[in-house]
Amino acid sequence: MKFNTLLWQIEDNILTLTLNRPDKMNSFTVEMAKELIAAFEAASEDDSVRAIVVTGAGKAFCAGMDLSSEGNVFGLDETLKPTMDDMRHRLHDPQIEEGVRDTGGQLTLAIYQCKKPVIAAINGAAVGIGATMTCAMDIRIVCERTRVGFVFNKIGITPEACSSWFLPRIVNMGTALEWVYSGDLIEAEELKERGFANHVETSETLLERAYSIAKRITQHSAVAIALSRQMMYRNAAQPHPIEAHRVDSLAIFYASQTSGKEGVSAFLEKRQAEYTDKASSDMPPFYPWW
Repeated sequence: MKFNTLLWQIEDNILTLTLNRPDKMNSFTVEMAKELIAAFEAASEDDSVRAIVVTGAGKAFCAGMDLSSEGNVFGLDETLKPTMDDMRHRLHDPQIEEGVRDTGGQLTLAIYQCKKPVIAAINGAAVGIGATMTCAMDIRIVCERTRVGFVFNKIGITPEACSSWFLPRIVNMGTALEWVYSGDLIEAEELKERGFANHVETSETLLERAYSIAKRITQHSAVAIALSRQMMYRNAAQPHPIEAHRVDSLAIFYASQTSGKEGVSAFLEKRQAEYTDKASSDMPPFYPWW
């Protein structure tokens, strides 16, 4: 696939999505938002993609929204007077879709819906939407030059991209509020210490670690991975574990008759499992269950 603001490259069943505006520190635009949404939606159904790595061209990951555009820099229609009722009942109305909805939130919802695991290789500054988009990704790897900033209050706005849902689930509520209130740039070691980053690497080994994790993922059942991703996010937000039990029971029931047979045989025969299932066509009949 070809984009104006992204690079799309697949190798060994790993899709690398590179934010590609290095002269602008990969700052975010409405065009980039639409291209990222299209990329995640396509990757979700592309059986040649088993895992996704997201990184930035040059020395930055994403320096936030490009604030240099004329008019409303977020691409919103200031003539509208939307209400919460509009957001509940008219979310997909073209007027609301284009003129009111947060583009960062539309992106993170596309990531959330994706069937493929997503690894953020945060190679430098990740500010504003550059920080919040990674909250919807599954694994975050940082390096010595990574700086992450939830800087919204500093410029008089509020957190976006569904980060008020994602961030407190990654770190604790106190840490999330401290980072948002202060708007400080957080360095790699604190990101790891507070649980935001899974690994700290050098800038030279950052992608190497990301691809190492992605390659291990690609060896497993595509359907089991897709189910596991959605089960973790959705069941963790349920009010009682019985809701998780219902989904777990169906998932095990169907997997035991399909990819589970190959997995068990491979284990008993002491060989590498050879899964042939596809996330595009072989999801069990109860999916999606929500």
